[in-house]
Amino acid sequence: MAAKKPPPPDAPPERRGRAGQIAPDIMAIAGSAFAQKGFTDPALVLQWEKIAGPETARICRPLRFSQGPQGGVLTLLAEPAAALFLQHETRTLCARINTYFGHPLVARLRFVQGALAHRPPPPKPIRPAAEMAQDDPARQFEGREDVREALWRLARARHNQRG
Repeated sequence: MAAKKPPPPDAPPERRGRAGQIAPDIMAIAGSAFAQKGFTDPALVLQWEKIAGPETARICRPLRFSQGPQGGVLTLLAEPAAALFLQHETRTLCARINTYFGHPLVARLRFVQGALAHRPPPPKPIRPAAEMAQDDPARQFEGREDVREALWRLARARHNQRG
């Protein structure tokens, strides 16, 4: 009977018919996707609304970043009607970006006109009702305190959704 050779140290682990964790792989995939567009630091894309402000972030998004001899050039995808407005706000926007990062990262902005995929507004949180119905079966539960509280919160939320 032949002995099985151990795999080389850089070989991927052997699959055994079950899914593995995605976290180790997703960072490499996301990093390469950002790097293809020139973003060595993904904070510019991920924190865009905080950096540019909600009004500006609503009408433009970072598309590509490139380093040139005169400094960084950030290409923004902008709504067609907003591109002219943004051209007038170039200095202010560059200053906001550079202030956020603490060093002169962006020297110029370039605008590409196109339709943005609008993000849906976040769902409104469901507030539990102040009281649940008197005849609700949750009131009759006589178990652990933490389970009873969770059951009552669920009953109040259900009562709130009904009307």
